[in-house]
Amino acid sequence: MKQVISTERIPIKLWLNDIDKKTLMQAKNLANLPFTFRHIAIMADAHVGYGMPIGGVMATEGVIVPHAVGSDIGCGMCSVKTSLTEIDIETLKKIMGEVRKVVPVGSKKHKQAQDKNLMPIMSDWNSSLPQIVKREYQNALKSLGTLGSGNHFINILKGDDGFIWIMIHSGSRNLGYQVANYYNKMAIEENLFKQVPKEWELASLLVDSEKGQAYLKEMQFCIDFALANRKLMMDRVVKVFSEVFEGNINFDEMINIAHNYASLETHFGKQVWVHRKGATKAIDGLIGIIPGSQGTKSYIVKGKGNPESFMSCAHGAGRKMGRRQACRELDFKEEVEKLNKQGILHSLRSPKDLEEAIEAYKPIGVVMKNQKDLVSIEVELSPLAIIQ
Repeated sequence: MKQVISTERIPIKLWLNDIDKKTLMQAKNLANLPFTFRHIAIMADAHVGYGMPIGGVMATEGVIVPHAVGSDIGCGMCSVKTSLTEIDIETLKKIMGEVRKVVPVGSKKHKQAQDKNLMPIMSDWNSSLPQIVKREYQNALKSLGTLGSGNHFINILKGDDGFIWIMIHSGSRNLGYQVANYYNKMAIEENLFKQVPKEWELASLLVDSEKGQAYLKEMQFCIDFALANRKLMMDRVVKVFSEVFEGNINFDEMINIAHNYASLETHFGKQVWVHRKGATKAIDGLIGIIPGSQGTKSYIVKGKGNPESFMSCAHGAGRKMGRRQACRELDFKEEVEKLNKQGILHSLRSPKDLEEAIEAYKPIGVVMKNQKDLVSIEVELSPLAIIQ
């Protein structure tokens, strides 16, 4: 932990020294909510988000806040270690080309619905409320096994353990957005805590209410869908590797960890709803994944279970520049050259891609140094090729 701010209703504990004014203001808003518990934890990769900072951890009593979960519910990382120790550039190009044939990227989805048996089980939800999952189910079937846009990626890396790894970052696609948007609007209409200014964008629902229960069920479905989405993509990437190497390759069990969700947990002797928005669970011994930007290192980590962060850690490098700012201020040729010098098969094809340039993100080395009390590094991964 780098600093503690004690000027608000509850303390704010920060794992970074360089928090910007807007992010700090959002953290203070969280600390002044009437239902937040113990303290607010701000991770080393924190930056401004909608309502709650990305890289924020908040525990609440009896209340759920849709904007504190985020619009890409269940977004997270998965990774698989292969038995390969080397891979040449031409083979990488072939693999990336084949992956693009089986995994739609950006806003694209499958033309045909995918196998519904791969979807999470939809229980009998006896509710009079509109169920967004049911409304969006057929669209979700076509989105299953698709990457999405923004900072979502498929990455091939070389670990300092000597092996080639596959890593995927993706979420619940449009399904999560629709659920988040619907219940946030509902929370705004409820206006439970009138002392909370609307401009804070932190409207809430009571957990024990019908509306709160409906959100929790749909949120959980989105979390499960996001995992199913990552798993299907990983299965198809693994199949491409197997075909290219004619079966002469083995794969370890997939590691998976989400970073946009809320869960009921026990901390400091009390059951609370821990909201992790762009933050990863880091209980003692839990294996997690912390990616850098597309031109920097990523990490397989092990949690230390630090109670002060509600047993959480950073979910990545964290943005240093907004998307529009990066496209406006960064030099395209310079950013491409940085990646080319490393021999990385990257995804910077035009100036509009600068939102994902190295300089748009915080230095991942600093992020990892600032959270040494939260996780230990198990494997350091260097990027070889990326689809984004």
